[in-house]
Amino acid sequence: MNVLPLKDDSVAAKRAQFTVVPLRHPWRWAAAAIVAILLLLLLQAVVSNPNLQWPVVASYILNPIILRGLWVTVGLTLVIMFFASVIGMIVALMMLSPSKMLSLPAAGFIWWFRGTPALVQLILWYNLSLIFKDITLWLPGLGTVFSVPTNTVMTPLVAAVVALSLHEAGYMAEIIRNGLKSVNRGQTEAALCLGMKPSLLLRRIVIPQAMRVIIPPTGNETINLLKTTSLVSIIAVGDLLYSAQAIYARTFETIPLLLVATFWYLVVVSIMTVGQGYLERHYSRDEAGHDPAPGGFSRLGSILMMREKWRGAQ
Repeated sequence: MNVLPLKDDSVAAKRAQFTVVPLRHPWRWAAAAIVAILLLLLLQAVVSNPNLQWPVVASYILNPIILRGLWVTVGLTLVIMFFASVIGMIVALMMLSPSKMLSLPAAGFIWWFRGTPALVQLILWYNLSLIFKDITLWLPGLGTVFSVPTNTVMTPLVAAVVALSLHEAGYMAEIIRNGLKSVNRGQTEAALCLGMKPSLLLRRIVIPQAMRVIIPPTGNETINLLKTTSLVSIIAVGDLLYSAQAIYARTFETIPLLLVATFWYLVVVSIMTVGQGYLERHYSRDEAGHDPAPGGFSRLGSILMMREKWRGAQ
């Protein structure tokens, strides 16, 4: 088959015959102007309002108590997300099992921990001693191995980690299950026919491909979890919000301290958003390490250019 050479000169000549007139968007410009004016008015009202006490806000940004609470919030988020991901993976695999003895308890787990509010679960775990006075391990033939009061084990920090980990695991189980189901079944069947063990199949084939589907909602859940950790201030865990509350309860500077907490939440969320973007691009690359396919407009431009070159070659 003979390939015709591309006639770049003829293509350029044809392009020169047409006059490109940009499309007018007067209403778009009008809407943008209105939005800009409203934003400027809002910014002026916020900056010039003396009740917001911006000098006080600036003085508390790097306060040691605030920074200590910030690290507690970040640490809680990382620890809870780790346990939620591990538990969610186990529950997701149970959901995908053909055995009803595994799938039904997993469905019940998701129904319970995803269906009840995080605040209710947090208070229930914190008050676990009202249900079980002691945590006891009893073995047949040995009797009671150990027994400790529940209040000794279920401290506010432990209650926060347990409650929010189980609550978040209900969401992570569904995210991971959908990601695992997105992998083409033909690939798993081919790997099993080649004699690959299920554990190796999961690590080398299923999970790497499922990460493309799992990462975006997991990033959103992590950001949401960071803000949900503010609930632990109710049970006196020294997170960012609790630290701000402890200060303004003494100084009565409520609004400035809330603005300080809001500032640090926005900073951490912004950093996590950037990290999520890098992870998404990493797991969206193909086996050759190329970046994802360009968006719709880029693909359309490539198609039109190829079409024009083909016409010029005729």
